[in-house]
Amino acid sequence: MASSHLLCNHSLFFSSAFKNCGFSNTPPSKLQFQRTPFVKASKKQLEIVYDPDERLNKLADEVDKEAPFSRLTLFSPCKINVFLRITNKREDGYHDLASLFHTISLGDVIKFSLSPSKTKDRLSTNVSGVPLDDKNLIIKALILYRKKTGSSNFFWVHLDKKVPTGAGLGGGSSNAATALWAANQFNGSVATEKELQQWSSEIGSDIPFFFSHGAAYCTGRGEFVQDISHPLPSDIPMVLIKPKEACSTAEVYKRLRLDQTSNVDPLTLLEKISRNGISQDVCINDLEPPAFEVLPSLKRLKQRVTAAGRGQYDAVFMSGSGSTIVGVGSPDPPQFVYDDDDYRDMQTSFTGKKMSDACFWLLIVLSIVVLENIVLYKSTFENNIMLGTITFDNVGRLAGFLGCFAFEISCRTCLAFER
Repeated sequence: MASSHLLCNHSLFFSSAFKNCGFSNTPPSKLQFQRTPFVKASKKQLEIVYDPDERLNKLADEVDKEAPFSRLTLFSPCKINVFLRITNKREDGYHDLASLFHTISLGDVIKFSLSPSKTKDRLSTNVSGVPLDDKNLIIKALILYRKKTGSSNFFWVHLDKKVPTGAGLGGGSSNAATALWAANQFNGSVATEKELQQWSSEIGSDIPFFFSHGAAYCTGRGEFVQDISHPLPSDIPMVLIKPKEACSTAEVYKRLRLDQTSNVDPLTLLEKISRNGISQDVCINDLEPPAFEVLPSLKRLKQRVTAAGRGQYDAVFMSGSGSTIVGVGSPDPPQFVYDDDDYRDMQTSFTGKKMSDACFWLLIVLSIVVLENIVLYKSTFENNIMLGTITFDNVGRLAGFLGCFAFEISCRTCLAFER
């Protein structure tokens, strides 16, 4: 069996990519904060590789002095599909789906800066294999925003990638939604979030979801989004395990046979989850059988996680079109991922687990902020600030404790922590 990546021990995450931010509540090791060498791609792409903490910030101070701000750092959470029903194949070749999407506390961090260029956006990343041109959904989103609004802003963007590609976690879609929202902030919020959500469906079916409050019932190709209020406890833990191999979404859908999908009404699944929570019988994914044909080792991985996690996980299922296997109900991975040679080549991170000692958690956030120069956003939702799965009231006291300053951006209070 090919080696796998233990992505994280995670919990659910509420609100959209740019409304709330989640951070690790495990004390960071020194290794976590070593600077990662930037990708030196092809000669053609070399010019769009930069150091965001030095060159970007220097140039940001030289651009439009009338802009409300010149730099913005946002958390871009990924999602899981708690259930995913495929209900129909359309005449245009696409499939209709019905799914409960939910953001989790795993995500990327994206740094945006106004660029002095009036001809192109520039993108860099900390990992290899990510396109840096207009094949990337971030660049597509920025192009789309200029097309829709007539904005003349171009950007330097650095993507600190934590969500793997080909995982069924919607990392690229979340990045695109975050880019649209960021561009709108730099442009004075001339578009409503409803407009951004509608526009986003032109470049990706999953993107509109990331303009929800973090949990939504999605239909059509995924572009019809109905917010669902807290269908699950926000602190429910989970483990994500992804093989190195990715599943091609196109190949998975090519092998899908509608006569072999579940016949359970998706609204019935939604009702059961809202009433009783997660259990194995409601976590149905119609894309599992074709994905397991594409990647047989993925089926064996799910079987092994299920067997090892009896009594430990409430449900084990694949997210999206794969290849991530999710175990819900425990923060602990199955022991075999440590003991078995086939699974020892893993990357591990820990975030999102709820803690009772708020002061301890805040100190960890402060240490991350000092090292990473993060910007946190307060949603107007429920009149409090949510950091990952931890909710704090009294924003003023939080700001004073961390020695930060606050300012208003489009009905949101931004808590900016600067070195």
